Amino acid sequence: MEAVAKLNDCPTSPRKMRLVVDLIRGQKVEHALHILKYNTKEASVRVEKLLLSAVANWAAKNEGVRIEDAELYVKTVFVDGGRQLKRLRPAPQGRGYRIRKRSNHVTLVVDSKNSAN
Repeated sequence: MEAVAKLNDCPTSPRKMRLVVDLIRGQKVEHALHILKYNTKEASVRVEKLLLSAVANWAAKNEGVRIEDAELYVKTVFVDGGRQLKRLRPAPQGRGYRIRKRSNHVTLVVDSKNSAN
């Protein structure tokens, strides 16, 4: 049985978040947590917290089953673009350059390899 966790309106650009998310796709949860813990990017802290939330959601769905016995893995994880905050920065000769502050939505699905649940 799978469990889902979502992170909406994370104030990081989707491109930067995808670099971190691509590292853990298809990995076992323990291995993915180690990858995220020792990664230097800021987005890895948010994805690590999201992964722990997905594991907690899975544990709430499957009461009585130990997490260690279930062999959890990251089934799917994807990043979608969120809203953009549009700002103006002063530019030469009275102009204004538009700044787009991007955000993203991350969806993470955790599943167990044991189908006997």
